[in-house]
Amino acid sequence: MPARSKAQQKAAGAALAAKRGETSKDKLFGASKDMAKSMTERELEELAATPRKGLPERKED
Repeated sequence: MPARSKAQQKAAGAALAAKRGETSKDKLFGASKDMAKSMTERELEELAATPRKGLPERKED
């Protein structure tokens, strides 16, 4: 499942780094904190690997 926005892709990357132990989980907040708790490493990899070119900065509802 690809990311729908640059913000979602960035949050997934931050959550993935924390899940792998590359950064502290204490530094996460907002969506990235929720993602780290609720998603698997594989799901986070899929979101974080989405190319950012052409994505909107934020998803419009």
